[in-house]
Amino acid sequence: MRASLAIDNAQPPLRVLQSLRLQTDDNPYVKQVVAAVSPYADVSWFSWRTALFGRYDVLHVHWPEFLLRAPERSRGLQYALFLALIARIALLRRPVVRTLHNLEPHEGASRVERFLLELLDRRTRMWIRLNPVSAERPPQTATILHGHYRDWFARFAVPDSVPGRLLYFGLIRPYKGVEALLDGFLGLDPELAPEAALRIVGHASTEDLRRRIIDACNADPRVGALLSYVDDATLAAEIGQAELVVLPFRRMLNSGSLLLALSLNRPVLVPRNEANEALAEEVGPGWVYMYDGELDGDVLLGALWQVRNVPRTQMPDFSRREWADAGDRHYRAYLAAIRGEAVEA
Repeated sequence: MRASLAIDNAQPPLRVLQSLRLQTDDNPYVKQVVAAVSPYADVSWFSWRTALFGRYDVLHVHWPEFLLRAPERSRGLQYALFLALIARIALLRRPVVRTLHNLEPHEGASRVERFLLELLDRRTRMWIRLNPVSAERPPQTATILHGHYRDWFARFAVPDSVPGRLLYFGLIRPYKGVEALLDGFLGLDPELAPEAALRIVGHASTEDLRRRIIDACNADPRVGALLSYVDDATLAAEIGQAELVVLPFRRMLNSGSLLLALSLNRPVLVPRNEANEALAEEVGPGWVYMYDGELDGDVLLGALWQVRNVPRTQMPDFSRREWADAGDRHYRAYLAAIRGEAVEA
């Protein structure tokens, strides 16, 4: 077992600036990173004042495009602030540590944004990949598996699952395949699965997606939706009632939704890819089901059959995804980035 990293109390604490602001309704992943690292370092949430004038030893970046797209300012001013940040960390030689949540911005990026993000990439001394199958990036890459959500959701009631209920939850974006899920479910013969129902929970990022889901609800009483952001208590209740969570993302690298469903002990159906195959092997049989090709009614019917007939453990194995270990590993990655040394395995 990895020994915890000793902290030298004679030295001033390492100061880490996260690239996200503290907000109550954010995905709890980064909040759990901050909590896990806090025993080792002095961690601050982002503000432009701190980024441009404050003191920090490491800038830890998540979803760098968010730094370019704040709605309260003009785009030109946002770009200027970003350039000033790049200039400051270059002048002071502050390393950037970047977590690879996805390989590219979900909504794409303009030519100017791509140029600015490339400048940030050039200043990045440590990449953190959240799974063991993503390609490593120079100058060095640390593997810190995406932690579970068991502790975060432990305070919420999780109801028993409802037989036949399929659930999609999370932000509804075009690349997440919700339209294919709707088409597949609407093609499912009610006589083959009379208890089957589809529930969609989340905010639709476009009006076309919202309209598509509403039309499906109006066309088939088996389909229901809650098209808004929901709090954690509501999310726990929705996931708990699912017999099977379905996440038909067209691009899937590191899915917090997948790990959240597993954290609440609900099996998940996802497209087959290398990352999902690795996770399925890690957590144990009967938790992650995969399909090839297009998602249709036969795939959904087959997945329900497997959920009811394939043995599985009492809960997924998350022994490699404990947050105490993640905090230790993040601290080691920060130190390695500062010192220009190889990160310890």
